[in-house]
Amino acid sequence: MHFAQYYLDCLSQASYLIGDETTGRAVLVDPRRDTDEYVRDAEAAGLRIELVVETHIHADFLSGHLELAGATGATVCFGEAAETGFPIRRLRDGERIQLGGDDGDGVTLTVLATPGHTLESICLVIREHPDDEVPFGVLTGDTLFVGDVGRPDLLSAAGHSPEDMAARLHHSLHTKLLALPDATRVFPAHGAGSACGRSLSTETSSTIGDQRRLNYALQPMPEADFVRLVTAGQPATPGYFAHDAALNRDGHPLLEPGPPAALTLDETLAARDRQGAALLDCRPLPAYTRAHLAGSFHTSLDTRFAEYTGSVLAPGTPIVLLADPGAEQEARLRLARIGYDHVLGHLPDPAAVLERCPALIRRSRRVRYEELVGEGGWVSGESSGAGAPGGGGSVEEKLAGEKVGAEEVGGSEVSGEALGGVEMAGRGPGAGEACGGEPCGGEPDRDDLGRGEPVGREAAGHGAGGSWPAGVQLIDVRNPAEYEAGALPGARNIPLAGLRHRIGELDPDRPVVLYCRSGNRSVIAAALLEAHGFGDVCDVLGGYEAVATDAA
Repeated sequence: MHFAQYYLDCLSQASYLIGDETTGRAVLVDPRRDTDEYVRDAEAAGLRIELVVETHIHADFLSGHLELAGATGATVCFGEAAETGFPIRRLRDGERIQLGGDDGDGVTLTVLATPGHTLESICLVIREHPDDEVPFGVLTGDTLFVGDVGRPDLLSAAGHSPEDMAARLHHSLHTKLLALPDATRVFPAHGAGSACGRSLSTETSSTIGDQRRLNYALQPMPEADFVRLVTAGQPATPGYFAHDAALNRDGHPLLEPGPPAALTLDETLAARDRQGAALLDCRPLPAYTRAHLAGSFHTSLDTRFAEYTGSVLAPGTPIVLLADPGAEQEARLRLARIGYDHVLGHLPDPAAVLERCPALIRRSRRVRYEELVGEGGWVSGESSGAGAPGGGGSVEEKLAGEKVGAEEVGGSEVSGEALGGVEMAGRGPGAGEACGGEPCGGEPDRDDLGRGEPVGREAAGHGAGGSWPAGVQLIDVRNPAEYEAGALPGARNIPLAGLRHRIGELDPDRPVVLYCRSGNRSVIAAALLEAHGFGDVCDVLGGYEAVATDAA
């Protein structure tokens, strides 16, 4: 048997090539959209990819089933309950896929219908020989992860309640997967960082026995308790999920390889002003905070670039990339993996352009937590009972009077600007206006779930009913489970994944202070607000971790 796992760190996504080396017949399961590696590896191993099997209709990435079918002639397969806009082979519960010879021996895959994450979800039990008592392994899709189970809430908009789907998931886990021998290897479709679950492990494989013992959701409990457990505290759904699910179900254009076109600065600004293009700065966070083009969005290639971009930009948005030299093709490919194909081009060497054109420069405004927390820690507000920073004047005064030190924005040599009240017109100079009208020439890993208790006095309210002095809007952009585990007093929880849809809940004329766990998502959120015309935005350097560490 030939077995290979392909793990894509930037999407925490796994795909699998399984083949019988005697017959050369092979199956590819849950492929990503760029499929060249699969085809090369199969040819090198003497295998023919005959089937492309999807464990379910994915929402978190644009699958490569159509690309792979076009490249190899393979048949696309889904679970029996799938409804698609293109021809498929429907796989029935209990059906066997024989990759071996006519004698019936050889590699065999057995289909298990496992609804719960979606209605059409399936798992595939792999045996090197059909009669093996202990299977080689099971591909569990989004039904079972290492350390977690699939989220049951993604079909709510289609009329299927999370509680109903969780009950189906419980049945699938206990009657199908946990009926397998403990030594059966578990190979899921996702790992840590994926928004398809909340407590996924960094391990990319396990065993049924280990999951039976260690997975919180598989511990003995009544079904009703399981339903309550897995429907609570799921991470916010990134805005592109519905878009990708529709494309995976109905069909999509095939991936077009090649680098994005190089644009001049004037062409870049014209694309923004005349075509509504988003200027997406995907340089590392320190470079962006030090100096960036006014009105640009930010999601670094060092982080979960595609997922975060899909959270802050609507599907179909024209995009111009601002990437370090040589990184533009990687950025375009990673956007294509979530179906964001409308990349108009890229601005070569944006750092050099900004150096030549200081009139275009904006810098991120970041404030240390010490500037928000007085010597006495968080104290309750006199009228609202909400947490407010003690000592040293109000937050608004701090935001209006303090300067950001060079060390806070990566050693910037750009002249400092006040944290509040700076000139922020949102988009900045338009095409032809750059540099005063003169020609200009030519992360950290994913923020994990927070730990610890709410910080300081009066924190137990998690910000309910609270407000900061002088109308400052304190926004926690972490996921709900992180917020519930501990939050800054007076903070309002609007997860990054939902901020684009809820931006109308914020007042652009009042100061906004943002924080996340460590300071990555909050910079992305600040860029989103600034690009939408918010003029007085800053984020807390080091995020909740810095405050919690100090409080401890």
